[in-house]
Amino acid sequence: MSTVDTRLPELTDMLWTATLETLWIVALTLTLGGLLGLLLGLGLYATRPSGLYANRLVNGVLNLLVNFFRPIPFVIFIAAVQPLARQVVGIGIGNKAVVFALVLAAMFGISRLVEQNLVTVPPGVIEAARSMGASRLRILFTVVVPEAMGPLILGFTFGFVAIVDMSAIAGVIGGGGLGNFAQQYGYRQFDTVVTWTAVVVIVAIVQVGQMVGNTAARRVMRR
Repeated sequence: MSTVDTRLPELTDMLWTATLETLWIVALTLTLGGLLGLLLGLGLYATRPSGLYANRLVNGVLNLLVNFFRPIPFVIFIAAVQPLARQVVGIGIGNKAVVFALVLAAMFGISRLVEQNLVTVPPGVIEAARSMGASRLRILFTVVVPEAMGPLILGFTFGFVAIVDMSAIAGVIGGGGLGNFAQQYGYRQFDTVVTWTAVVVIVAIVQVGQMVGNTAARRVMRR
């Protein structure tokens, strides 16, 4: 009997646990990072020149912040924010620290996607709302965001895929999930079957998420 056969029940249980951990980490990150990224993206859009709340200084600061943090590779970013994670969540390793780092990274990445998608809203739609006496805040949330909802859904779908990708690096600081499972029981033990099993599960999660996002975006854009 091969080594893989004798370890199969144990590995199956660990694979299931790792899958649930990945789903939990991704869901929590997408919720918190998505909300923060949406707000930051709205700020970038609204304060840009000719925006609803045009402010060169605020827009410059927000752009500098996003442009500074967004390009940092996550494997470096996750280590760099460890001291901050200890202050905020009380620990620099484990799933709490992983989620903290992922939320920050997702926030900066999603904010730029939100800004780029909101810019696609035709200026004429905004001017029509202004002519009807709608306030700037009302225009932002009841006109601009709904008009860009289809592209926004696609943008958040892209963010979901990126978060799944980044979550695989969680093992660097002792986090769980499929990435850690593949490293610990596949790569480090030279077991390609385990490694590729984790890869297949990750790909399946991404495919399902992409399909759901594409379907939702199509339905919204048909209305």
